[in-house]
Amino acid sequence: MPAITSLQAPLEALDILYRLRQAGFEAYFCGGCVRDALLGKKPKDFDIACSAPPDRVENLFPGSIPIGKAFGVILVQGMAGGRYEVATFRSENGYSDGRRPDMVTFSSAPEDAKRRDFTMNALFFDPSSGQVVDYVGGVADIRRKLLRTVGNPNERFREDHLRLLRAVRFAARTGFSLDQPTRRAMFEMADLLRIISPERVAAELEAMLLGGNSRDAFAMLREFGFLPIILPEAAALSGVKQPPEFHPEGDVWIHTLLMLLENDLAKRGETSILDFSVQSDIGTTRGMDRGRFNGAEYLMGIRECRAALGRDQECILAWSALLHDIGKPATFTVDDRIRFNGHDSLGAEMAVAILERLRRSRRLIDGVGEIVRRHINFSTLRRMRKSKLRRWLAGDDFPVHLELHRLDCVASHRMLGNWFFGIESWREEKKRPPVPEPLLRGGDIVGLGIPPGPEIGRLLRLIEDARLEGEICNKDEALGLVLRNCPFSPDGTVSP
Repeated sequence: MPAITSLQAPLEALDILYRLRQAGFEAYFCGGCVRDALLGKKPKDFDIACSAPPDRVENLFPGSIPIGKAFGVILVQGMAGGRYEVATFRSENGYSDGRRPDMVTFSSAPEDAKRRDFTMNALFFDPSSGQVVDYVGGVADIRRKLLRTVGNPNERFREDHLRLLRAVRFAARTGFSLDQPTRRAMFEMADLLRIISPERVAAELEAMLLGGNSRDAFAMLREFGFLPIILPEAAALSGVKQPPEFHPEGDVWIHTLLMLLENDLAKRGETSILDFSVQSDIGTTRGMDRGRFNGAEYLMGIRECRAALGRDQECILAWSALLHDIGKPATFTVDDRIRFNGHDSLGAEMAVAILERLRRSRRLIDGVGEIVRRHINFSTLRRMRKSKLRRWLAGDDFPVHLELHRLDCVASHRMLGNWFFGIESWREEKKRPPVPEPLLRGGDIVGLGIPPGPEIGRLLRLIEDARLEGEICNKDEALGLVLRNCPFSPDGTVSP
């Protein structure tokens, strides 16, 4: 068996494993941490598989949580506060719901390896000897860069239908080839995806979008016929032509895949374009110009924007890249040229409906809906009123808008003038002092004799716009603005 020198398990994880061994049980690190160490990656989780029954694990580690006791899975808290899954070796039989086994039998390490999904995920590691314990040929498959199910692929996919999507995700993330029996089974068993819960499908899609090789993952979803089943709206993008003067890359699906690729590159601090000298402006009146900046400035802008994205915004950006043009098939028309009038508003409605169907969080649904709805607003960025622009720049999600626009441009005409203007404007806005208290509140306006109602809101927006435009700066000027913009009676009093 090969040795692993790069699996640096936390001391508290080692403590749990050795306490199991001291109590007389067989125990190993297992699954993803072993696979990642063999691939030269830093493991994220350190799961433990052992021969101890669940009751004994609970007795050995007071305060542990039986998150899946029927399946032999106990969550154990380490001495430093970390939590680790400790699972009893088991074999499984019968999967009537295509997800969970009908019967679990606590067994041995070889049997436990045989019930797992892919050979590269069915490995154990003995920290005492530094050796990998391999009962299924997973080490050889990793060396050959081959993704293969443990045993018969048809049986593995019938046991848990989600493994079809996991196969795509792992193949894309590792760059491994799928062995022929596994590939064949994936084509043949695509319909099993119809009976997976939306939450599980969404979790896999999200893992693909955020995993680093989303372009390859979604290309494979289409190749195996999975996309029309789990995301038919995205499948409909293929073959939808676009005006070549703006989209020389091809149809809407190709454009979307290129955006996913550029997003993947940006997460690694890379980009597909640095030479701007070969471009020519399409039309500055539409904002379709290349911008006046060099490669170093471009990279700096990308890094600055990406650094401002939180985890939830990374997720909003990834889904928006996938769904931003989802309204194009339904709005395709040919007039003087190919057009997609209203695809932004329809696309926002469709994106919201898709994410609601997939039962994602309200924050994600609303965030993606807003990004998709406004994604073509960048064409007017340099012509916006200062007040409207500054409101947009000050929004928490403006870096998402900014980065989506860049991805959109790079995956098509590569005219980045509006992006560069957006970066410079955003930087200027960040330098401004915090937004001051409102010059007037609703009560101040009511005090002038204006009754509560929509008129109050209109006047407050008028005041804020004027402040952002630099036209007023104090309360007296705001009051004057109100008096000039509300109706008066002949006697000079404010009309009700």
